[in-house]
Amino acid sequence: MTTLSPLRTAAGAAGIAPVINPRVLSLDDSQCSQAVLTLAAQLAATAVQRDQQGGSAQAEKQLFRQSGLLHLSIPRKFGGQSSRWPEIYRITRYLAAVDSSLAHLFAFHHLQLATIQLFGSEQQQKHWLTHTIERDWFWGNATNGRDTGLQLVREEDHYLLLGSKSFCSGALGADALVVSAPVEFGSQERVFLALPASRDGLLIDDDWDGFGQRQTDSGTVHFEGVYVDPGDLLEQGLGTPRATLRTCVSQMVLVQIYLGNAAGALSAAVDYIHERARSWPGSTAEKPTNDALIQLRLGQLWSRFDAASALAERAAERLQQLLDRPQPTPAERGELATWIAEAKLLSGRVALDITSEIFETMGARATSSRFGFDRFWRNVRVHTLHDPLDHKQKDIGRWLLTGEYPPPSNYS
Repeated sequence: MTTLSPLRTAAGAAGIAPVINPRVLSLDDSQCSQAVLTLAAQLAATAVQRDQQGGSAQAEKQLFRQSGLLHLSIPRKFGGQSSRWPEIYRITRYLAAVDSSLAHLFAFHHLQLATIQLFGSEQQQKHWLTHTIERDWFWGNATNGRDTGLQLVREEDHYLLLGSKSFCSGALGADALVVSAPVEFGSQERVFLALPASRDGLLIDDDWDGFGQRQTDSGTVHFEGVYVDPGDLLEQGLGTPRATLRTCVSQMVLVQIYLGNAAGALSAAVDYIHERARSWPGSTAEKPTNDALIQLRLGQLWSRFDAASALAERAAERLQQLLDRPQPTPAERGELATWIAEAKLLSGRVALDITSEIFETMGARATSSRFGFDRFWRNVRVHTLHDPLDHKQKDIGRWLLTGEYPPPSNYS
């Protein structure tokens, strides 16, 4: 379910009002709820202004460090909270309804920690994850699979990274990075490695200028002969079905960003209609909340949002089940990829519609820049181009006709 009343009660008792209408989106009454509510309120206070300004939200990233939420996915044996991915996804969705860019950074931080857990040895996991706890590290990435401008060059007893990676979410201002590079020049096979962001020769440009997701710190990372110790390479289980679950974790992050923006738009519309909207002269309703046309449109949008959320929950639970197994089968992984494709396709299409059509329910005054309601559509429009939704739709159709699952890749 997407609306859970216990959180509203907990928030009220703590004196923190949810910034998202709880009829639209809420959270489980968990140990994290207080921290999430507090953080969401802090982000909401400046979200519209920061979206309009762009740039890097380093002060807001510090709020994440103070919240303790950066430790959620780290196992308890390394000092973390061992939170399940369905919970992390719900938190991401809630934060994205308030501030899509910072929710993106939060989720991608946990994606990098998942990468270390999927590919790192026990010793590597202990090293990087305990450092993250002790130093409140915020992780970014340089793993763009389509950018082939980076080489990992062998030099006697070590390696050098030469070249660059673009669209590196969370890289600017990060404490550490997960990087991917070809095993050898021209190879399609890649290896992941973990590096402190302070390592010599590592430079990050603040050159992300998309019209949405404006504060995701997604600059270009340049590697000018960056030293890589063999121990920095994360090589456990390469090529196994379990290793390919990293893409599934990543794809599900995108689903939460879509749904979060849709929820933020719906919440904004409901509140605006209650507080500011006026009945249209041609309407017989005394107030907009009783307008049958507004009710009709919002009823359709909500139903589609709720359906997309249910698909996302189903896929997230199945993903967690497979992550908990030592080695899922290729068929299990394939079925999961199909479920994720369904969730991503529906959530993306629904989010694009919701973030545009809310204006039909609010009227012309709602387009004022002071409200910033346009940011929801801009964020979704940019993020749904990460990899084409049409290809997800094709994958689903191919499975339906032939029984063939989406092949493991950087995007499926």
